[in-house]
Amino acid sequence: MRCPNHVGDVVMATPGLEALRRAEPDALIVAQLPATLIPLLESAGLVDELWPVESREEGWRALRRDVRRIAAARFELGIAIPESISSALLMRLGRVERVVGFARDPLRRALLHEVVPADPGWGRRRLVSRERFVLRLMQAVGAEAAPGPPRLRLATTSAEAERLDRVLRPLGLSLARLVERPPVVLAPGAGFGDAKCWPAESFAALGDRLAGVGDPIVLVGAKGEAERLAAVAGAMQSPPVVLAGLLDLGALKALLRHARLLVANDAGTRHLAAAFGVPSVVFFGPTSVAKTPDNLERVAVLETQHDCRPCYLRDCPIDHRCLREISVERAFSAASHIVSERES
Repeated sequence: MRCPNHVGDVVMATPGLEALRRAEPDALIVAQLPATLIPLLESAGLVDELWPVESREEGWRALRRDVRRIAAARFELGIAIPESISSALLMRLGRVERVVGFARDPLRRALLHEVVPADPGWGRRRLVSRERFVLRLMQAVGAEAAPGPPRLRLATTSAEAERLDRVLRPLGLSLARLVERPPVVLAPGAGFGDAKCWPAESFAALGDRLAGVGDPIVLVGAKGEAERLAAVAGAMQSPPVVLAGLLDLGALKALLRHARLLVANDAGTRHLAAAFGVPSVVFFGPTSVAKTPDNLERVAVLETQHDCRPCYLRDCPIDHRCLREISVERAFSAASHIVSERES
């Protein structure tokens, strides 16, 4: 099975993976995904093996290795969750007996043995939650969803907790201290692009408001987001703990599992928090919550009404009004409300 290429999409695929596991308890289920995303599914009990997609990063020589590995396993069924040509091509080159997936591209359609019909109501932008998108695909291969709304499923390991602890100790902290006094985690970046990001100065002001009521503040982000995290930390009066590029996804899971609150843009980190039931405040600008309407019970969705959104652009061509108009006061009120709801 070829899994998605992005953090949030992998997390949102877990209800579908669980449906497949339940339908095929004795089958060997292998999930193939980018190497950096493998920690997301470790210990979740959804698949038997996790394989990196080497060809995604390393080119033709790695492609041959991927193909040989798939061919050697002699898979009877291949489920291509991403709607890319490459995901279907890899399975066909690996001689998978039956390759199944959705298709919008004629070449992708030709590569699949079975094209699963998409609901016409989804439209070209696939305005359906990723959870239900993957569940529909699993249903096509005989794996029915469990009754009720789709639930995200992740787990953490002792090794992931230890990795988090090793990162925290040089900063004068420990996992035990965070468990005793759960932090507010701010994730001010977004791999999609700047258009998804609530302003750094707003994150800083909100961080100070939350620190003022006694919450320890932790900033998290990938290596490429270090500048944005530094801008937020530099504008804060209460110094936060800054974890820029220091956590792999396993250690990030361990951190979020013990968080009191997450404040984030519409990016992958918010889906990790949702999987662990952590209250979250999430800012939506160029994207629409219509694509992720499930698992929002403990999420405060903050957005504005403008004719230009959702635009799905990586850089705003005008004044970023969709996010700049969300005030710090509104975000603080939402944070206070969603935390008190959980704690009551």
